[in-house]
Amino acid sequence: MATPSLSLFFLLSLLAPILISSSPVQDPDLVVQDVHRSINASRRNLGYFSCGTGNPIDDCWRCDPNWEKNRQRLADCAIGFGKHAIGGRDGRIYVVTDSGDDNPVTPTPGTLRHAVIQDEPLWIIFARDMVIQLKEELIMNSFKTLDGRGASVHIAGGPCITIQYVSNIIIHGLHIHDCKQGGNAMVRDSPHHYGHRTLSDGDGVSIFGGRHVWVDHCSLSNCRDGLIDVIHGSTAITLSNNYMTHHDKVMLLGHSDSYTQDKIMQVTIAFNHFGEGLVQRMPRCRHGYFHVVNNDYTHWEMYAIGGSAAPTINSQGNRFLAPNDRFKKEVTKHEEAPESEWRHWNWKSEGDLMLNGAFFRLSGAGASSSYARASSLSARPSSLVGSITVGAGALNCKKGRHCY
Repeated sequence: MATPSLSLFFLLSLLAPILISSSPVQDPDLVVQDVHRSINASRRNLGYFSCGTGNPIDDCWRCDPNWEKNRQRLADCAIGFGKHAIGGRDGRIYVVTDSGDDNPVTPTPGTLRHAVIQDEPLWIIFARDMVIQLKEELIMNSFKTLDGRGASVHIAGGPCITIQYVSNIIIHGLHIHDCKQGGNAMVRDSPHHYGHRTLSDGDGVSIFGGRHVWVDHCSLSNCRDGLIDVIHGSTAITLSNNYMTHHDKVMLLGHSDSYTQDKIMQVTIAFNHFGEGLVQRMPRCRHGYFHVVNNDYTHWEMYAIGGSAAPTINSQGNRFLAPNDRFKKEVTKHEEAPESEWRHWNWKSEGDLMLNGAFFRLSGAGASSSYARASSLSARPSSLVGSITVGAGALNCKKGRHCY
């Protein structure tokens, strides 16, 4: 007959697969302070950037002090499901010299809008620091790169970026914030076509039926709706090295529970820093396959990762620092479904670091074929997340020097 202690051990072993949690912490405030101190110290040392950080994207190009002469090499550094996004790699460089956006139907040459609507592949850079306040959504054409390196470029204060039914887009090194609604207006999307746009949501980056898209090293905050939304059958997407702050609904991946075309969706969320002032949806997923790998979660007010409509979520090597509120410790939220339904959804946590009482509620039988479709790169140990994500967001890049 089993002893009471052995029976208790057996019961705990049965419960172990259900919750992944951190060890009890004597002083939660101290844990939070230690992690924040580490982050701030690392950011102060960014000027001493060296190669071999363990971030495969950065180690591919940031080691080159002559990055400015080899800009298009960046396109070969993508990872994850969006790794084949070549943007404007095979085209000429277009320099934005005019920060204005006077006419969304007849954009002036030298403006950002004139650049993104062209039919040819273009690698778009910026002549100087600028704040671009768009009058209407920036409707992008295929095979374009927005490369903010070498300037401080803010897209802010108006409607922002829309990637709709196009492919091969790279957005790198931009500050995207305070995005507003646009629409009920005519907007050009190619040299040969313009049309009426209905009211937009006010996203920072809206990917609608897009494929082969890579958003990397951007700083995003405080938009009307989502910071990055991926909907309507979009797939082959990588969202990496971004720094997100001060926002409620951060990322929506999937249009609605009834929109089953999103079952093809595959999105990699890697090396991002989910920072101060964030509330929820980091990301919120539907239907598809999502690889959440080596991200740093230092703030959430409701939850970090959520979903509905049976998405497959593969969480690997992330660092989750829970808030001090004892009712907000859970990383996950199974939306709009009873437990009898969501317990069959395939959500797993592997090698994640749980701090300050954080826990991840597992579900599903762990079908290997399902997780194979939600796997896009090899995760590094969660102990390295601090160094991997320390450069998240738009970098400071100057000619002849490493970007930091």
